[in-house]
Amino acid sequence: MGKKYAVTNGISGGVDLDKKPVTANWQRLQYGMFIHWGLYSVYGGEVNGEPVREGYSEQIQMWAGMAEAEYVQAAAEFTGEGFDPDAICRLALDAGMRYIVITSKHHDGFAMFDTATTDYNVVKQTPFGRDPLKMLAEACERHGLGFGVYFSLVDWHLGHDFDLNNNNPIPVSMEPAIEAQLTELMTNYGPIVEVWFDMSSPTPGQSAKFAGIVRKYQPHAAINSRIWNNTGDFRTLGDNQIPAQTLEGPWQTPASIYRETWGYRKWQAREGFEGKVRDLIKGLVSVRARGGNYLLNIGPRGDGSVVPFEREVLEAVGDWLKQYPDSVIGATATRFGGQPWGEVTVNGRDLYLHLFSKPENGQVVLPGLGSTVAEVTDGDGNTLDWVMSNCVLTVDVFEQQLDVIKVRLESDLTIVPEQTLKLAAGDEVHAEITQIESGYGFADRGNYNTLTETTLRHSVFFLPEESGEVLVRLTGTSTDSERRYKVTVADRAVVVSAGDLLREPIGPFAVTADHVYELSVVLDEPAFAEADLGLEVTGVSLSLS
Repeated sequence: MGKKYAVTNGISGGVDLDKKPVTANWQRLQYGMFIHWGLYSVYGGEVNGEPVREGYSEQIQMWAGMAEAEYVQAAAEFTGEGFDPDAICRLALDAGMRYIVITSKHHDGFAMFDTATTDYNVVKQTPFGRDPLKMLAEACERHGLGFGVYFSLVDWHLGHDFDLNNNNPIPVSMEPAIEAQLTELMTNYGPIVEVWFDMSSPTPGQSAKFAGIVRKYQPHAAINSRIWNNTGDFRTLGDNQIPAQTLEGPWQTPASIYRETWGYRKWQAREGFEGKVRDLIKGLVSVRARGGNYLLNIGPRGDGSVVPFEREVLEAVGDWLKQYPDSVIGATATRFGGQPWGEVTVNGRDLYLHLFSKPENGQVVLPGLGSTVAEVTDGDGNTLDWVMSNCVLTVDVFEQQLDVIKVRLESDLTIVPEQTLKLAAGDEVHAEITQIESGYGFADRGNYNTLTETTLRHSVFFLPEESGEVLVRLTGTSTDSERRYKVTVADRAVVVSAGDLLREPIGPFAVTADHVYELSVVLDEPAFAEADLGLEVTGVSLSLS
């Protein structure tokens, strides 16, 4: 049996959805299927029977140095006889996914949809002769899945040179074709949940123009950040990138079953099945626990059929999710962050501890839990021994090899961060750098190579022992003394310039005894959601009167 413990009133431990309805609805999708399928799939990573080992196989035209006249010869073999959109939707559902995003046009410029802008498309050039996007969009609607499209802003057919970094600028002469193709995609395929732009180096004006087309015709579609210039609705991280910490705001990890390629590759090593499944489950859980969406890719063969290894991997991931329902899909991130033994998610009043490694001494230790625990069980519903002491939950697992532990709470999740400062009346306490929590995101300066981490928030947590008023002093440096910041405690926010923030006391803020409070500093009216604070805080002083 466990021992209940009367805990301090903590702060909310869950991570809220974005305030924008479009983005919040996209966040609720959580887990989707990415599909890379095009002429490159016919090549399968080979030219004239020889493997092309450099680069991703969907970019084989560039890596093999093929002229378009040579590359397009694969169109004659593009029969699509194995393409079964209903089977793909069933596979996505079996894997636990909620939406599908498919390549409408990759860097080769070959349109995988029926377009009036060019004859260089799947309907005009191949014996398949149909519009796979239309077929898949209709299948997604039948199966209750969201439908999204990938669209490359690099287009070798329209005239872009091969650039190994795919950072080509977009000449004005290309804009009409891009705008027309986007308009076709946004008006001919029903409701779209996600538009996944990729690569190039558009100007801020071009990014805004292309985003405007999406928002005009598909106001409920979320746009990813690879439209660049910080114009999208959510941040797409680097390929297969899982951040080291929970990120602020909406974000996504694009993941591939094979890190080496996204498009089909005949000679790809397909081995270590159990390890592959385990790694993908870990990736999915880690991304969800840190607040992101997970978009997992398959690369069908040239005939459109799904590679059996990939199908079986997705089915195995889905089987694992069925074994632990509600622990990932439907669950949300928490503010616990990564733990030595794994990750934490929450669904209502159920806290899920995901174990990636066997804990030391046969005990799973979760510090900072402010809620009262009702019971703790394993994945089969068997009760586990546990104890709560000083906001630390300890669960005995002994020699058991568990994947998930379920912790039922008696109320909504609250936490008491380990670095919480105790504040007595008449005292002044100082938070050092290690006691300041920062929130992070990513921003860009117009292309993939400029993606950089930004600091979006600084926070200090404190526990007043008596009710009263708190004054705050900060020390540090700012890149702009006129930049304005919002300092918040509970329901009160104070807006000050950087100069005043680092020179004058801020407040007072009314507080109640024995409640944990978060003092946060963010930009007031940032230019875009992930704009860097431009503020280094070296210390925070708090006084209670």
